Amino acid sequence: MSAQLTLFAEPALTSEPKRARRIHHSVPEVPSTTVPTALLRAADWILLNSSGGKDSQAMASHVCRLAAKLGILRRVVIVHADLGDVEWGGTRKLAEEQARRLGVRFEVVKAEGGDLLARTVARFFKLKAKAEREAAEQGLDPTTVKVAPAWPSSAARWCTSDLKRGPIRKLMTALVAELGDLGRPARILNCMGQRAAESAPRAKLAAVEIDRPASNGKRHITTWRPIHGWSDIEVWKEIARSGLPYHEAYDWGMSRLSCSFCVLGCEADVVLAARLRPKKAVEYVAVEKKVGADFKHGLSMRQIVQRARALDAEHGELRRPPRGTALSGYVGKKATRKYLARVERGRLALAA
Repeated sequence: MSAQLTLFAEPALTSEPKRARRIHHSVPEVPSTTVPTALLRAADWILLNSSGGKDSQAMASHVCRLAAKLGILRRVVIVHADLGDVEWGGTRKLAEEQARRLGVRFEVVKAEGGDLLARTVARFFKLKAKAEREAAEQGLDPTTVKVAPAWPSSAARWCTSDLKRGPIRKLMTALVAELGDLGRPARILNCMGQRAAESAPRAKLAAVEIDRPASNGKRHITTWRPIHGWSDIEVWKEIARSGLPYHEAYDWGMSRLSCSFCVLGCEADVVLAARLRPKKAVEYVAVEKKVGADFKHGLSMRQIVQRARALDAEHGELRRPPRGTALSGYVGKKATRKYLARVERGRLALAA
């Protein structure tokens, strides 16, 4: 089990009042344009967020092709937030290889203070101490308090803010410093691979908006979701067109990629992940016991492991699928063979 789970020991807690965040007066309320070419030309840096998954991969190749046509590919930076052992093996290496083939700069950021499992345990102790303190202040028995769930959820996506957004904002600070004094706030176009088809909440997101909390007097951050309106087939067609390698987890049958076990993932995905990563699944079971809450609402990791083992017992252990299995379901076998040949050659024509 990961050494980071030594954070099971209760940490010392301090209570600090939150400071109200003020938005710098120079930060605009709305973007000046939503036209892709205008957004790209106006940016001092074009930051592409890459999880290593299919959507961020398709977004990256699409944006790089546009930037190459405009002659501003040098402004593009791909950033990968390394989640440690909770993400699929080889994800960071894959994101780096994609950046190399696209011919752009690659950066890795990583949060300090442990991975998702360690943070879940630490968060449990913090929530527990808060609940006990509030109970004591009300004259109630602290030992009977109910502690709020420590796992991330759709309503509390602290995993994204802690492990991705926070470290990436530090990179933004460094990139602005590289530009020197421009006589104005630096303009960063922060590109995300989020799509409306993924979920109802993401369907409500704007394709272009000002990220006011991330902006300040030195930098103005515009969030752009270049493939927000794309369908699954459009994503896979872009992957086939680009010739960039994609993660083998999709060939195994996963529908999404980042954390191996995502609290927002469907049941089929997390059960499949438990079949592919049984030892990691057992670590999640241990954390469930420690924090006294199911990994997913209404579905515990213990149940997920049981279902995975039942499938292995019934059908045998999973066998490695042929390369290109996921892609062929969208573009056909002939196009997939051509794609695999291009992946092997390692060539990429951005303007194609």
